[in-house]
Amino acid sequence: MNLLTSLRYLVALAEHRHFARAAESCHITQPALSNALRALEKELGTSIVKRARSYAGLTPEGERVLVTAQRMLHEHALLQQELASRAGQPRGRLQLGVVPTAVPVAARFAAMLQATHPGIAPVVRTLSSQDIEEGLENLSLDMALGFTDRLKKGGPLAVLPQYAEHYFLVRRLEQPARASKAELQLGAAMPWADAAQLPLCLLTPEMHNRSIVDRAFSKAGAVVTPVMETNSVLTLALSVLAGDVCSVLPGAMVGAIRGQGELEALPLVEPEMVTAIGFMHLAKNSASRVLEAALALANDERWLQHAAQHSGSLKP
Repeated sequence: MNLLTSLRYLVALAEHRHFARAAESCHITQPALSNALRALEKELGTSIVKRARSYAGLTPEGERVLVTAQRMLHEHALLQQELASRAGQPRGRLQLGVVPTAVPVAARFAAMLQATHPGIAPVVRTLSSQDIEEGLENLSLDMALGFTDRLKKGGPLAVLPQYAEHYFLVRRLEQPARASKAELQLGAAMPWADAAQLPLCLLTPEMHNRSIVDRAFSKAGAVVTPVMETNSVLTLALSVLAGDVCSVLPGAMVGAIRGQGELEALPLVEPEMVTAIGFMHLAKNSASRVLEAALALANDERWLQHAAQHSGSLKP
């Protein structure tokens, strides 16, 4: 079997941490994946996968092979892109990770990139901040849009600042707007302490956005016990539409639901929380033509103005 194919199976197993799901992602059967990995172990003369009834991780030697596999697959993809591209006409996939609250902006970016460079096929993946940082370092992602305040100075990731995330209390209107004016209404500013008294649907505690929201409530001297939690930003918005709960949404999501005339959004203040959002990529890694094109767009003033208009950095 082709060595790169076997290495791709190993990377899939490390990513999914489950034999069946890894095999499904590679469009092969589980026995075929297991046999390929055993053949790879035989070729390398060392055990790679810990043997158990279910996936139990990689051996120390397997972890070293995994790092090499990720690098080889990345270089192979770069070579394919280089050979397929022409000057000014990059071709290939761009693996783009994005935190859930920035999805509306990332979707616009990916669409604009594809329209500007028809040869680029963006793949947008919604991931946690930790998964994004790991994905950039292990080369499974080319770039990402997320919270840059988490990153350590001097770390492996380079940052392109994009916009500042503001926060709003979103709730149903007592008297929804008429059809002719069916658009989300903007209310007066609300202190975080007042918002804490409302029945809230918030993100689950492991989400970085939830830690930001909790910090704001703490600074306001408020203790919050949400009546509902979710790890989906879309569920936050839909729960407000469907029930009697309120939620805290970032400006980008508020912009995405502007057409909902039965809702209103109130800027949250005291304290005023502003979180930096930016694109990230591996600083010391050679950039493909596709990544170079994406970074150029991320730095383009026209795109930055567009992002600001749809992100809440300019308050709606």
